[in-house]
Amino acid sequence: MKPPAFDYLRVETVADAFAAFQSQDGDAVYLAGGHSVVPSLNLRLQAPSLLIDVSAIDELSGISLQDGWLRVGAMTRHVDVLKDPQISAHAPLLQAAAPFVAHPAIRNRGTIGGSLSLADPASEFPAAVLALRAEMEIVSADGVRRVPADGFFVDLFETAMAPGEILKAIWIPPVQPGQVHAFDELARRRGDYAMVGVAVHGILEADRLSDISVAFFSVGNKPTRASAVEAALNGNAVNPAVISSAQQALDQDLDPPDDPQLPATARKHMARVLLGRTLTKLGAAA
Repeated sequence: MKPPAFDYLRVETVADAFAAFQSQDGDAVYLAGGHSVVPSLNLRLQAPSLLIDVSAIDELSGISLQDGWLRVGAMTRHVDVLKDPQISAHAPLLQAAAPFVAHPAIRNRGTIGGSLSLADPASEFPAAVLALRAEMEIVSADGVRRVPADGFFVDLFETAMAPGEILKAIWIPPVQPGQVHAFDELARRRGDYAMVGVAVHGILEADRLSDISVAFFSVGNKPTRASAVEAALNGNAVNPAVISSAQQALDQDLDPPDDPQLPATARKHMARVLLGRTLTKLGAAA
């Protein structure tokens, strides 16, 4: 299919983007990397009168360290997340997730801001920023606000952003001593959407975990923090008994929907297996 006719405008400032959006009474769509917007246009899931290209806005780009926090501009491409040394040093969980995102051709063009704004529950980066306890910098005609990842992902393809707002940057908290991470997913083929995936982030000192975050994806309408699993892990060493306890606690955290190709019971089983593998690797690394 082909999209319905629309006008195209490339803007160079956030103010121009807002002005263009408001000129259409909201009947407009922002375009960044295009790997989410263009397919939705082709499928006629969206039919805006105007496509506003924000890829040339400088303030949406760049990776920098500010007061210990890592600022990742929303226009940062997946390939840059994979290769940038600052992300490697200050947000290695993002770098661990990046190779699982689709295929090289998509990673060369797709943006992290586009992925987070789409809020696909099967995507890797939403779960990673959730585990990192990142904050989303959102800009609107009224100003700028920062929303914690816990409150950013609302529902299926739904975020805390209002129509016309733009995700400007992702802020990653400062690195802490003993910080560790792990990321993995199960998919039918590398590059396919995950059947289930997990991102783990925390501190490991004296063989004990603390400040642990465990975020699953492709298990519901949005990325999910596994609070019962976290409680089972915090303050404990990573050993078979603790891992088994965490796997059992998963029943309290996940309630995946039934799918014609993958029943809920199978998805939950896979989540347990994946959690065990991930925690075992974390313990082995320690």
